[in-house]
Amino acid sequence: MEISRRHRQGFAFASCLGMLLALCACASSAPPPPAGPVKSGLYLIGPGDSLQVFVWHNPDLSLNAPVRPDGRISLPLVNDVVAAGKTPTALAADVQEQLKKYVTDPVVTVIVNSFVGPFSEQIRVVGQAQRPEAVPYRSGMTVLDAMIRVGGLTQYAAGNRAKLVRSTNGKEVAYSLRLSDRLQDGDISANTPLQPGDMIIIPETYF
Repeated sequence: MEISRRHRQGFAFASCLGMLLALCACASSAPPPPAGPVKSGLYLIGPGDSLQVFVWHNPDLSLNAPVRPDGRISLPLVNDVVAAGKTPTALAADVQEQLKKYVTDPVVTVIVNSFVGPFSEQIRVVGQAQRPEAVPYRSGMTVLDAMIRVGGLTQYAAGNRAKLVRSTNGKEVAYSLRLSDRLQDGDISANTPLQPGDMIIIPETYF
């Protein structure tokens, strides 16, 4: 029964993981990237984010707005506004400009209540993780942070053969992670900083 369950898990990931492992095979192989400065920047809104749009002295125009899959939000008085890919400040300025047709000197503030971020900046964890998923990137995020988010490795994971695939100067580079050693030993000094758009690929172990 346990063997059958394992086989079903393997078949579920077979197609996707096969293509990703092929990517790793074609990509350049490199040691783990150094734990140096982490790329940081202003937060960009993405589909799935929940925004609070506040119009000063106009409560009827203030609301919580989800960012739709097309990257837009719907607001009173103005047409659908593109939100994805913008900072909250930039979106507030756009909404403010459109409201000038209807409101005298509008003052708009946009607050992000829940974060997903643009797909291009999410961290994708695939393969033998407990919950393979795309994880929103956070400034200062590391591989261990991402693994905590997805629940760690499955019992069938070949953690020491895991790879981090990163696009560098238009080229895909695969870095060795040795996740099993890191998770078991808790060696924080060897933790790997992540960059927006990184992919962690965890293959299945061989028996």
